[in-house]
Amino acid sequence: MALFSRRRKAVHVDGAPSDREAQKATIAHLTDFVRTRVGVEAYVEPATNVTPVTLMLIATTGEWTRRRVPDERTAHAVARDLGIPVYDVQRLGYPQRMRDWNSRQRPRRSERRGF
Repeated sequence: MALFSRRRKAVHVDGAPSDREAQKATIAHLTDFVRTRVGVEAYVEPATNVTPVTLMLIATTGEWTRRRVPDERTAHAVARDLGIPVYDVQRLGYPQRMRDWNSRQRPRRSERRGF
């Protein structure tokens, strides 16, 4: 009897999206972000021991969003398809406008939590 001769179908936890559904949701989110904000740029973040490769989109206001992508090549392709400039965060770092936006958001988050 061969133990590994048959492939098993992927078992998903109830409610968990398939890979294809997750990919479509990610592309839809990134597309919506670009469509509803001004001056969006993409920053590719490399994989670490804790996180996979991610694509971060940052608007001129500093507002940002981040999503996982399979690899750096895919991140560049997604940015190109969205028609936005793409940068390597290891070479350029994060833009100051993003850090400023994060600083402005901290007091608002604390107020919402009741601190």
